[in-house]
Amino acid sequence: MKIYTKTGDKGETSLFGGQRVSKTSLRIETYGTADELNSFIGLARSHGLTDLNEKIAVQAQNDLFVLGADLATPPAKEAKIPRISASHYKLLETFIDEVSDELEPLTNFLLPTGTQAASALHIARTVCRRTERICVAARETEDISENIVIYLNRLSDLLFVMARLENERSNIPETRWIAR
Repeated sequence: MKIYTKTGDKGETSLFGGQRVSKTSLRIETYGTADELNSFIGLARSHGLTDLNEKIAVQAQNDLFVLGADLATPPAKEAKIPRISASHYKLLETFIDEVSDELEPLTNFLLPTGTQAASALHIARTVCRRTERICVAARETEDISENIVIYLNRLSDLLFVMARLENERSNIPETRWIAR
């Protein structure tokens, strides 16, 4: 099987089920940015995460494939693909609570810095926020599940506490934002 198909050479791609859409479609932009997010989570993993964060990161990467498949499949299309559901973001809430229990309560805004792993998680968090914004814009004209937006919102929060945990476990002090 060849990696290139030539079917996108004119600026269109196919959704699951065969519908052709522009590669500039916000639906396509959303799952393309989710793929970028997945890559940054992979980058964070390559820097060596704590055991808890590694477990969470693997789950998030798998979920992002589900999210991409969900976005690539119009809701009206009867397909046996997994969809992002409440159970996906409820699991993220459980992870947020588990990680947060190991951290000092947050009393200030923090600058995104620290270990290489923490910094990569901060980048992933900002890409996650961008993915969420694009998804919200796409929902204005396309039938996209609200569960996807909720999932992305929770994931960005989770990535933030994961970055804090990386710094905590490495004894790297958090850098507070100081307004001048």
